[in-house]
Amino acid sequence: MKYITPLEYKERQNNNDAVLLDIREPYELDICTIGGLHIPMAEVASRASEIDQSKEVIVLCRSGKRAESVANLLVTDLEFPNVSIFEGGILAWIDQVDSSLEAY
Repeated sequence: MKYITPLEYKERQNNNDAVLLDIREPYELDICTIGGLHIPMAEVASRASEIDQSKEVIVLCRSGKRAESVANLLVTDLEFPNVSIFEGGILAWIDQVDSSLEAY
């Protein structure tokens, strides 16, 4: 599985060559967000058609653990061709890029 660091994502954030798939729960987005397509983890399989497979899909969660599971699902079961895991999740983004966001 491929990983992308928060700093790598920051450099590419506005390129429109990837889809940031935020799989956190709605209450987590209420605390902090960096944008992207929001589909909670439990809904990814049933809502996969909403995800643009022609772009790299970067899966984001709080710390990276849930993202690994969802990335595996996308690649193995749903045959997405280009999936990466946002290394360290939103917590790493807060630590390395934007400390103004609330960690939880």
